[in-house]
Amino acid sequence: MSIITPVKCVIVDNNEIDLYLTEHLVELNKSLHLLASFTDAHAALHFLQAHPEVELLLLDIEMPGLSGLELVQQLACPHPAVVIISTHRDFAVEAFDLHVADYLLKPVAHTRFDEAIARLPARPALASEPAPAPPAPPAELAWNLDRASHDLFVKVNNRLLRLNFDDVLYIEAMSTYSVLVTARQKHIVHYTLKSIVERLPFAHFRRVHRSYVVNTKLIDSIEDNMLTLAGHEVPLAKSYQDELYHSLRSL
Repeated sequence: MSIITPVKCVIVDNNEIDLYLTEHLVELNKSLHLLASFTDAHAALHFLQAHPEVELLLLDIEMPGLSGLELVQQLACPHPAVVIISTHRDFAVEAFDLHVADYLLKPVAHTRFDEAIARLPARPALASEPAPAPPAPPAELAWNLDRASHDLFVKVNNRLLRLNFDDVLYIEAMSTYSVLVTARQKHIVHYTLKSIVERLPFAHFRRVHRSYVVNTKLIDSIEDNMLTLAGHEVPLAKSYQDELYHSLRSL
């Protein structure tokens, strides 16, 4: 099936060189159509508020006056899909809390940019062909040699972090990333949820939703298709209910 219409996008980046490079990536991707580029986030916000037809926002984070994350927070819902393009990893948790579609690190490789666009939510402009299969993930989970332990080494940024999975409340899928959530912290790994599920050796982690795996030992309550774990709420999809209930001890 042929492409119906290209996805209308806007770029916001106060660094003119980075802005030019992103414009070039957009030009090379035939499923995108650039409506406007901005080095000023306030001007971009006014444009987006006046042009609801914008479908995709390619956005830097650190900008004077109004940051990229603040810009997203000021957009009315539903707002365009957002792909962050940043020099820093530090804002990834905050960005995914705002449900961004992807988080790219500068300098962005052409193939990585195209992967992010192909994985955007389904829309006619991207329906010409199925999204390519995700590349084999890097070895970001390493099993502890002590099988009695519930520790795993998890690659967070560029270091291996020893993490006790008894402390992990749930794991949430975020595009090509996953977020490991504990009561105190969130750890982002560049690993799909499917890949984590296939490698986790612990039986007490159960998939309860297309985007969530939970630690069943830490479930406090289940009510109205919603799980509560240490104050966090996780949806329970109907298709996973029977399997979860069967695995739980109950009267």
